[in-house]
Amino acid sequence: MTQGGAARRTVLGAAVLAAGTGITGLAAGTASAAAASAAGGGHGDRGYRGLPYPTVIGHRGASGYRPEHTLGSYRLALDLGADVVEQDLVPTRDGHLVCRHENEIGGTTDVADHPGFASRRTTKSVDGVSVTGWFTEDFTLAELKTLRAKERIPAVRQRNTLYDGQWAVPTFEEVLRWADREGRRRGERVWLHVETKHPSYFRGLGLGLEEPLARLLRRYGRDGRDAAVFLQSFEPSSIQRLSRLVSAPRVVLLSAAGTRPWDFEQAGDPRTVADLVKPEGLKWIAGFAQGIGPTMDLILPRDAAGRLGTPTTLVKDAHARGLLLHPYTARNENSFLPAEYRRGTDPAAYGDALGAFRTYFEQGIDGIFTDNPDTGLLAAEAFRPGRRPVNG
Repeated sequence: MTQGGAARRTVLGAAVLAAGTGITGLAAGTASAAAASAAGGGHGDRGYRGLPYPTVIGHRGASGYRPEHTLGSYRLALDLGADVVEQDLVPTRDGHLVCRHENEIGGTTDVADHPGFASRRTTKSVDGVSVTGWFTEDFTLAELKTLRAKERIPAVRQRNTLYDGQWAVPTFEEVLRWADREGRRRGERVWLHVETKHPSYFRGLGLGLEEPLARLLRRYGRDGRDAAVFLQSFEPSSIQRLSRLVSAPRVVLLSAAGTRPWDFEQAGDPRTVADLVKPEGLKWIAGFAQGIGPTMDLILPRDAAGRLGTPTTLVKDAHARGLLLHPYTARNENSFLPAEYRRGTDPAAYGDALGAFRTYFEQGIDGIFTDNPDTGLLAAEAFRPGRRPVNG
């Protein structure tokens, strides 16, 4: 299940070794970070257009190496060179925003080991899907803080289980404070990529996400057009609502072509993602957002065997309407890679992730979500010296 040390170091490179010894700022270096601090903020001064191209976004932190959505995962993402670190937000029963990929927390915390919470296990319909487990909206923040985070996919990432129980579930306000501290320490603003999860579902429970999120962004100075934050959601109406509350850059996430956003389902809007990636759909998105976050399959479809097919025109079409593209999600393990980049038969082993990343960047994307920021950074460097890919 685990990979050999030599092979792991070959793929990760020096970055992960440096991170293990506490060395930070690999993307820019300590000297440039100090200079950026003296200049008043570094590459963030020009807003998101000033970020390195292509941008490396730590997906739920450095979730390839630490349990996702923990301060440990976020910190390691920065140490490994991520330009931006992602948070997913869900509410507690008493209205606090916390960082979890889903509101069901049976797979990402030790809640099942707490006998006092056994009766909280239930089945709910979340965005039309039946889900059984424990849900953040049934816990106060104080109760949630008695839990510890753990690895979500231990069968694939056994090494990450070493860190089970090391961190609590962070609130988004705690992350904002952490990001401010890290920015001062590193001499450069820490960029965040913040997703509202299941916003229509939570609004129906009286736990709307956008208003408390906007209040926190204003409180911590991340509500302006050049704020060091992206706001993202799979529900366009959530992004539209946020556009009326704050001016921070916004991204509409796009799932598989044949799916419909849940707010479309509820509103009776017949459009699918396939409609939204057409020129007319992209024009509509550009009216309230600065970018899209498509699944990579919308850019590079896979055939029945899992191999990459002919690129679509989505990159060109989105750029023609002024939209940046932050597709998701690139990972090192065979089980997540296109078939031609897999190596061996172990789904948990690393494949040719660098080759896959380079193929992704060759499409002209503006950035990418990755569980392995160091791998993404190493691949991105070839595209950063002032030149765009030939088909960008």
